[in-house]
Amino acid sequence: MADRFAVILAAGKGTRMKSPRPKVLHEIGGRSMLAWSVALAKELGCKRSVVVVGPDMAQLSEAAAKLVGAENVVVQKDQLGTANAVDAARGALKDADGHAIVLYADTPLVPKEAGERAFAELEKGASVCVLGFRAKLPNRYGRLVTAGDGSLEAIVEANDATDAQLKIELANSGVMAAPVKLMFELLKDVKSDNAKKEFYLTDLVGLARGRKLQASVAHCEERDVQGVNSQAELAAVEQDFQAQARARFMTDGVTLQAPETAYFAHDTKIAAGVTVEPNVVFATGVSIAAGAVIRAFSHLEGARVGEGAIVGPFARLRPGAVIGREAHIGNFVEVKNVTVGDGAKANHLSYLGDGEVGAGANIGAGTIFCNYDGFFKYRTVVGANAFVGSNSSLVAPVTIGAGGYVGSGSVVVDDVPADALGIARGRQANKEGWAKAFRQTQSAAKKSGTKPPGAV
Repeated sequence: MADRFAVILAAGKGTRMKSPRPKVLHEIGGRSMLAWSVALAKELGCKRSVVVVGPDMAQLSEAAAKLVGAENVVVQKDQLGTANAVDAARGALKDADGHAIVLYADTPLVPKEAGERAFAELEKGASVCVLGFRAKLPNRYGRLVTAGDGSLEAIVEANDATDAQLKIELANSGVMAAPVKLMFELLKDVKSDNAKKEFYLTDLVGLARGRKLQASVAHCEERDVQGVNSQAELAAVEQDFQAQARARFMTDGVTLQAPETAYFAHDTKIAAGVTVEPNVVFATGVSIAAGAVIRAFSHLEGARVGEGAIVGPFARLRPGAVIGREAHIGNFVEVKNVTVGDGAKANHLSYLGDGEVGAGANIGAGTIFCNYDGFFKYRTVVGANAFVGSNSSLVAPVTIGAGGYVGSGSVVVDDVPADALGIARGRQANKEGWAKAFRQTQSAAKKSGTKPPGAV
């Protein structure tokens, strides 16, 4: 099999997005559209990916460099069409020998299978292969003109098509594959004699056919090649991604009680047997083990949830949260960078930040890990089977030993030894009759119109 390469076009200005962020850095499923294309190239086994950006796109260039390396980011100085954009990668791929695929950074959901079909056509002898799909008429897509045997004769842009050509349903996705050396050789002959006076990459098909070379079509679905040019289209592609993710998880044995209300990231991992209640959001970096229950209105990011654990409702798991087997994280509990041991419970209204909760421990309602002094973060360690009473503040760095107890309402600043009771609160004092006398005095003052000092 020939070596594979990718040219990813990202030079579009994206003015219709009306956003200060470059268009292709907007996200689908928690991953930028550019990163989707780079990931596809990696899945296809591309030896090298070159990202083509426009001039004065420093933010985009920096982001692309992090994904593919600065040496693989090139600038399309004169934005004169798709052929001109691909030609900008000529220098970066001058030593490449193999097959290249041209991807679009604003077309994020192209499946690996579609790319494989395009490369397979080249392996079978095609000199150019285009991803094509069936589209309802009328439409704005370029048309794929084919011969009786199904081979590709030409691509005609909608603006340049005849009435007869506009009746063709087979449409051009823009994604094209060709041998690297041939692709750059054909690019030299592309002309701008069209309605837009631009250099079209699609002309490579006609140029190849003019040399008696074979061109072919690899088929895909229209939803596979949805492009994004506006906020509305971004939302539409996001919804399509979510629909695919929901269908995949349910097929794999995940129970989604209200599928349309669950939102997933591109890398969400959920095992069979997990139940997800309504209105749950999975941001990036989440994995859920079998038998866990994620209850309604919870938000998870960068977290791992163990087998049989229960999270929520209204829980928030932040990056670094690791929830053990059969552990419970309840309503309005936030966990950040804390490992919660097997069977441990924090069921109500708590913040656990930076630390460790041992197996079987119980964290009472209103407990706070005070982990930040305004400059640095510190760890709180609660040992196995420890019990932290309600409304307690554990001022890190601090350790509650295994089996230790913390009295409710305590502000703990020193370690509590194993199996000891730590109490850090003022001693209660009862003043007999005080409340009755207070009510009498205040009632008399109110009747006489006399306000005590400071009253308004």
